[in-house]
Amino acid sequence: MFSSLKLYPGQNIELKNLIKTLVEYNYQSCSGVNQETDFSLRGGIVDIFPVTFENPIRIEFVAEEINSIRSFDLISGNTLDSHKLIIILPKYIFKDGRIKKSYIGFGEELPIANFVDIEVGDYVVHVNHGIGRYLGIKKLKREKQHQDHMIIEYTDGDKLYVPSADLHLVNKYIGLESRPVRISKLGGKAWQAIKSRTKKGIFSLASELLRIQAARSALEGHRFSDDNDWQKQLEDSFVYQETPDQANSSRQVKEDMESSQPMDRLICGDVGYGKTEVALRAAFKAVMDNKQVAMLVPTTILAEQHYYTFRQRLKDFPVNVQMLSRFKSPGEQRQVISGIASGVVDIVIGTHRLISYDVKFKDLGLVIIDEEQRFGVKHKERLKRLRLLVDILTLTATPIPRTLYMSLMGARDISIINTPPLGRVPIETKVLEYNEELIRKSIARETKRGGQCYFIHNRVKDIEKVTKRIEQLSLPARVCCAHGQMPERELEEIMFQFIQGQIDVLVATTIVQSGIDIANANTLIVNRADLFGLADLYQLRGRVGRFKYKAYAYFLVPSGYVWTEDAERRLRAIEKFTSLGSGFKIAMEDLQIRGAGNLLGAEQHGWISALGFDLYCRLLRETVNELSEK
Repeated sequence: MFSSLKLYPGQNIELKNLIKTLVEYNYQSCSGVNQETDFSLRGGIVDIFPVTFENPIRIEFVAEEINSIRSFDLISGNTLDSHKLIIILPKYIFKDGRIKKSYIGFGEELPIANFVDIEVGDYVVHVNHGIGRYLGIKKLKREKQHQDHMIIEYTDGDKLYVPSADLHLVNKYIGLESRPVRISKLGGKAWQAIKSRTKKGIFSLASELLRIQAARSALEGHRFSDDNDWQKQLEDSFVYQETPDQANSSRQVKEDMESSQPMDRLICGDVGYGKTEVALRAAFKAVMDNKQVAMLVPTTILAEQHYYTFRQRLKDFPVNVQMLSRFKSPGEQRQVISGIASGVVDIVIGTHRLISYDVKFKDLGLVIIDEEQRFGVKHKERLKRLRLLVDILTLTATPIPRTLYMSLMGARDISIINTPPLGRVPIETKVLEYNEELIRKSIARETKRGGQCYFIHNRVKDIEKVTKRIEQLSLPARVCCAHGQMPERELEEIMFQFIQGQIDVLVATTIVQSGIDIANANTLIVNRADLFGLADLYQLRGRVGRFKYKAYAYFLVPSGYVWTEDAERRLRAIEKFTSLGSGFKIAMEDLQIRGAGNLLGAEQHGWISALGFDLYCRLLRETVNELSEK
């Protein structure tokens, strides 16, 4: 029930894939191996010192086939034993009592805790012993050497010491409700009974998931052609350094498109990590097969941003890209809709207007949905019907619980873009009481270095008043406000001026939350941050720090504010998760804070609370596999 790498003589494996996996397992490339988790490459020979091994091993390749696997003495280099099979586990990082589990891959069997750090005091779940509290790390002597052990406390103060080799059996407890956690009794029979009852209880859900998978497999979609020369030309013209995760996600998407089964893939990647480029390549591939593409986005501002990006990237190719949103006049909208119906429009980017019943495509082949959680129930129902007909690609930084759950269970495919672009640095994030001197200084610091600022105030009724106050605090900076109730042309002009650097401070509502990509804007101030959801706070912070410049984000609460429990958890989470690639962790934290609503029904909620979300998912996956083999 955990990810590992099995290697044996006669196995065919590309050397580059082996190296990539070792890096993902947090192993270090060295000139020669000296300690656990080192590896080195010399021609067709790979030396690896796996976690828990007494000695390093040497793998010899002939072409892409493993010829031999031998352990060797670290001092003399002499061969010790030959091996028919070895299993390499990922490295788990111990830091200040925190266990940081490495990302170890998947299969517009997944242990959840690979995205969630475990800290002292957290509740954890041991697969065999149940729910306890993590107390920290202690070195104990075992088999003639000292090893790190994880300490878990159970009822009556009983303690379990888990060696590092068994850490795959432990994950953070993630419940979906705020009810108190029930700690297990170490050595008792109750835990095994709960697991057994849960497996029986999830039988019907496992059957439903198999039905969904079977229905998807039975659908006959369009099988897109292999990449042509223009596809390669487009991808080679990408001006940034493509990250490994970006390349892998793009490959998976294209493989889906080239199969006869309709694609339903979720691309989960941090803000600014290159999801749009993956979507653009998929769109171009669809157009090369004479299919139309619809890209659905939640705001007119984001539609404008994507429209500009697609037009720029595709300008050297005969592809007709159009936009459909309220930025277009009624006459312009009718013209675009007519072009969609006749097939003249190849790619159309738009808001929910795009799924209105008067919009008819001549030959739609791909729908790209950006931030699906921002759309209402009515729009999602329309999207469900589209899923039966065409390939669907969904982009998100913080997936909603049900989307996340369906992806983890295999009802939807998922790709993760977890590698930060070259030169990206974390955003300095602070939660503070409202302070006008802080606002004045932070704006002055940003404008002094030639940068721009966002000041977020999400109430239209007094945003003009707030804008005047910010203007007084920011003199001589140029200040303007933007919100969704403005006339379209006025809003479009203000956003254009901000993008062009003609405005220093933009006082705005959450209309700028998604997609605004301005390299020069690197200070964000959010007023009444306590009123925002965690995913909203994360999206807002993503407006800054998108390039190589140091960025700042200040989340302000009223002076003397009395914290509610949920508001404090949200704000502490946004302050804590500042490292690059935190989007998935934010999604998991959000799931814990606000629960999953009626994710799976009351009975399943009970099982999740009893076992934790991670173990529940593992047992459900096991049951699905058992049923599928019958």
